[in-house]
Amino acid sequence: MARGPQERGGSSESRASQEPPLDPEERARALCLRLLTGAPRTRRQLADAMRKREIPDEVAEHVLERFQDAGLIDDQAFANAWVESRHRGRGLAGRALARELHHRGVDADLVSEAVGLLDPEQEEETARELVQRRLPGTRGLDRDKRIRRLAGMLARKGYSEGLALRVVRDALREEAETDTEEGEEEPWL
Repeated sequence: MARGPQERGGSSESRASQEPPLDPEERARALCLRLLTGAPRTRRQLADAMRKREIPDEVAEHVLERFQDAGLIDDQAFANAWVESRHRGRGLAGRALARELHHRGVDADLVSEAVGLLDPEQEEETARELVQRRLPGTRGLDRDKRIRRLAGMLARKGYSEGLALRVVRDALREEAETDTEEGEEEPWL
């Protein structure tokens, strides 16, 4: 006679149902630890995740306080690291970084402090590097179209219109000067 799964020792599903369910605080701690293991998270991101799992707000708040007291949640450190990483890696300007941090639930004061760490000279240098990388891809287009494309790329990365236009015009001017000098040195071109 064939035996059912419970008679053979049970399936993983039936064994799980035999274990006592975790209380909300244990579920909240386990969720936070799992999420923080994968990547740093803001307090709001963790709170949102617990809300989705229907963990009561008072339990979530208690667990978040304990994690923050233990140094496992630090929105200022998260914001500072985010600004550094995204500026270096993606070339994002302060405005775009502030938007991203606000979206992740970082307090406005903490966002201001983190974005304030960006050096305006470095931000401009990053904009120049971005334009230099994209400049060759716009060759053959008329000057106005090149300006629009390159300035638009910088605008999408959060750079101000004034800075974007200045950097793009400088790059085009330098390119024209270089082309002219090369043309004088090599008359066969």
